[in-house]
Amino acid sequence: MKKIFILASFLSLFTGCKKEFFDVGPTGSVDESAIFATTGNASNVMSGIYRYLYSRYSAQNQPGQGGVMLMLDFMGEDVHQAVANWYSPGNGTGGWVNHRNASYLYVEYPFRLYYRCIGNANGIIDNIDNATGTDADKKRLKAEALAMRAWSYFNLVQIYAKRYNGSSVPNNQLGVSMPLSATQTQLPRSTVEEVYTQIKKDLADAITLFGTASAPPTGPQTKSHLSLRAALAIRARVALTMQDYVNAAAFAKQVVDMGGSSLMSNVQYQAGFNDLSNPEWIWGCYVQDDQGDTFGSFFGQISWDGNTTYIRGTPKRINSALYNQIAATDVRKGMWEPSPNTTNFPLPASNYSRSPYMSRKFKTRALPTIGDVPYIRLAEMYLIMAEAYANTPGKEAEARQALFTLAKNRNPNYVLSTNSGQALIDEILIQRRVEFWGEGFRFFDLKRLDLPMDRNAVPNYVPASGGGTMFIAAGGNLWEFVLPISEIQANPNTVQNP
Repeated sequence: MKKIFILASFLSLFTGCKKEFFDVGPTGSVDESAIFATTGNASNVMSGIYRYLYSRYSAQNQPGQGGVMLMLDFMGEDVHQAVANWYSPGNGTGGWVNHRNASYLYVEYPFRLYYRCIGNANGIIDNIDNATGTDADKKRLKAEALAMRAWSYFNLVQIYAKRYNGSSVPNNQLGVSMPLSATQTQLPRSTVEEVYTQIKKDLADAITLFGTASAPPTGPQTKSHLSLRAALAIRARVALTMQDYVNAAAFAKQVVDMGGSSLMSNVQYQAGFNDLSNPEWIWGCYVQDDQGDTFGSFFGQISWDGNTTYIRGTPKRINSALYNQIAATDVRKGMWEPSPNTTNFPLPASNYSRSPYMSRKFKTRALPTIGDVPYIRLAEMYLIMAEAYANTPGKEAEARQALFTLAKNRNPNYVLSTNSGQALIDEILIQRRVEFWGEGFRFFDLKRLDLPMDRNAVPNYVPASGGGTMFIAAGGNLWEFVLPISEIQANPNTVQNP
């Protein structure tokens, strides 16, 4: 693994995210001891990591974490568009071909993003104990760095390795290279089991440190920082992915029970999914109105009203079969319009296009394409509880109740489910697909559940928009991205995916 730690103080020099980024050593021309001499300096490094998560990379449709979320959703069947464009065969991975090309920039994009975060997090973890500052601040920064490292490895191992199989422990299939210090380079790939073991350890350590750490910075950006609540939520996600349903339910319930977040109202649900202050958001990206990237932003890709050529000409659409399963009294039904016209879907100007089943879920908070990006919401914890309980013998009543709490909030006419067995699990998964449309869950959900990707079951899917790829069987090599050629060339100890 290359040294990829990038100084936060140099961020403004590299906003173009050139390939040279990947080759910078851990200290550049600045003495590393000075960078971490104080907790204030270390805090600037941590802030730089968070900025990575919404900075543009090599192309317009690579707006940090938000771009990865959309790239993976376009590999599914629920988020699509009527024509080939960004995220489709020529400019993304929606055709299920380019993610197997080691030289393709969309293969390198997530790899670079998460290893940059890991490299900087490792620098903090290595040095923060010797920094000048309060113990409470040191604990907070170390906890944030550990949680960031765990979250980054969690994304990497899901993208670049085979799925975790809870019925086949230990999972000895190749995972990803796993440097745990800023000085470690050119490491061989750890196994999937080893990566998940480290993820769990990092999150456990972060949770312990957060318990006695200082509070994150106050203000609208507070929830842009990782926190105890966010670390527990990530831990619940990890357990669900490992099919460790007992722990998935336990950690998700802990997030719900600790308070500090609440399900949004129906009015808030229709407000555009663009504001980190929403009471349901646990962790997300805060973008100041004067710091947005018009074309290379999340809302420059997924909003319905952003003022870009892509937004104006290519509305994002929902799987019409999924839409038809949403109850008429559910607030989420209004997030898409099956037959848009000038009356039911007015647009900002005459040069904007309409398309059947187009989305109005994401609306810019400020023009031209400004909006915060949701990474974790409380709704996910209820759905994790529901799915985990439904897969645990004797816990179906708890599963129905967890589902009811969320579904009743979205649909006042919803009644407690009477489903059981696979029918109950299927109901929960439908709710999950509707709830998190456009938020980056579908590819990961299909992969962890070992399900096929089937666009033939989508009446309004346009085959040409996905390069004609309509079905991908579960399992198999297509569910792994190959490693980027830059890593293969730089690390003699790694091996490529088959």
